[in-house]
Amino acid sequence: MQRTAAKTAFANVLVNTLIANVTTSFLWFALTFWVYIETQSVLATGVIGGAYMLLIAFFAMVFGTLVDRHRKHAVMLVSSVVSAVAFLVAGLLYVWQPESALLDLGGPWFWLFALIILCGGVIEQLRNIALSTTVTLLVDEDKRDRANGLVGTVQGLAFLVTSVFSGLSIGFLGMGWTLAIAIAAMALTFVHLLFIRIPEGTPQPDPGASSALDFRGSVKAIRLAPGLFALIVFSTFNNLIGGVYMALMDPYGLTLFDAQTWGFALAFASTGFLIGGGLVAKFGLGPKPMRTLLLIVMAMGLLGAVFMLREWWPLYVIGMWLYMALVPPAEAAEQTVIQKVVPYERQGRVFGVAAAMEAAAAPITAFLIAPIAEFLVIPYMKSPEGAARWGWLLGEGQARGIALICLFAGLIMVVAGSLAFLTRSYRKLTELYANAPAQQIDGAGDEAAAAPADGDGAESRHASAGGPDADPLVPSIDPVTARGGRAGRDGLAPPSNDDASTQ
Repeated sequence: MQRTAAKTAFANVLVNTLIANVTTSFLWFALTFWVYIETQSVLATGVIGGAYMLLIAFFAMVFGTLVDRHRKHAVMLVSSVVSAVAFLVAGLLYVWQPESALLDLGGPWFWLFALIILCGGVIEQLRNIALSTTVTLLVDEDKRDRANGLVGTVQGLAFLVTSVFSGLSIGFLGMGWTLAIAIAAMALTFVHLLFIRIPEGTPQPDPGASSALDFRGSVKAIRLAPGLFALIVFSTFNNLIGGVYMALMDPYGLTLFDAQTWGFALAFASTGFLIGGGLVAKFGLGPKPMRTLLLIVMAMGLLGAVFMLREWWPLYVIGMWLYMALVPPAEAAEQTVIQKVVPYERQGRVFGVAAAMEAAAAPITAFLIAPIAEFLVIPYMKSPEGAARWGWLLGEGQARGIALICLFAGLIMVVAGSLAFLTRSYRKLTELYANAPAQQIDGAGDEAAAAPADGDGAESRHASAGGPDADPLVPSIDPVTARGGRAGRDGLAPPSNDDASTQ
């Protein structure tokens, strides 16, 4: 990035996202630890995790439309306010009701308490979608993969902090003080965000978006990029498998460690996020991020298949560390592709569709795997028949049923990644990414960076749209032309191969 204002804004947004992610993840992890420790129910933790992803799936498309329609700074402020209010309401409910009522899985207070906390965490997805589009706004195209690596590093740091302090907080302070800490931290996030200035123009209303759920506009943007839908479907399938790990990772870890030690084990494993994100920030993803993504998915499947083969905590922790080191590059690859092949003014909706589809997959396996594991597979693996059939591969231990499920889930990921290399969609999207020209962003030029958002934004938009102040050497690019389709409405031809090769 060459613009000082944009660089400063991006750094501040990353710091603010770190605070927000730490806060929401802190309370989310704490809730999961608290429920499992007090109830010993794999079913309860699986339902909580599935409900979280289901809420994201329900609201993600609405969030994407809001991101496209409003300034990113305003969207982030709304996210902070809603989270703070939700956590405050949960705190009041905790004070009002005894813990025995809040932990009664058959009563209404447990589900209401969990739902309020989940809503406060789900709204963070609004900020994450805004952050993905902010990378496009503030970062030069050739540096976006590295910027996405920094985003992964920040998210990994948040996971590292929460992994330690959630377990410690529940183990030593209890749920009440954990809620108080989350409320105070989210208030700090809001205050910090008030001092951030993002150089952006006012988004132009999309005449084709008639409601808060602009599914038609999202589909149109996806169809303009051949192969993009296949990428989203593939990521959705991976999340379908990932729901297995979401439902079973904590129960398995808590059979090996107490809550405090499990928090430290997660903290160590989550340093993999920092390493993975840091490597992307340093070296990028290479010229073919789709190929990078598929190779990473295959490696993740292999790790998921083997890191529970024995009930040995070093194997599990090191396997988790390697698995988490691969998560930031995988997410950065998907985001980098979308940021290049989708018009900026529709990226929020496309990221929203992707988040909705990917999040909808995880609850399916979370809701299915949790009861299957608890009532079928775990008892089977504890029986003499199960031990005799699978003992040679999985050894002995209390959680061999969880290991068996994760073994097959990982192998499915390896096969899916291998087959994806052979698809037409992979070849077309790789070619589109290589040849797509840089797109212009209204209000994102040097003038917009130096001027107030409400001042020169309109002038900047007029120039970028081809008005009298436009640079005659910079052609106007409409979304279809930017995707390699027909010439723009102004009669400009798509870039030549020589031009595309310089992008």
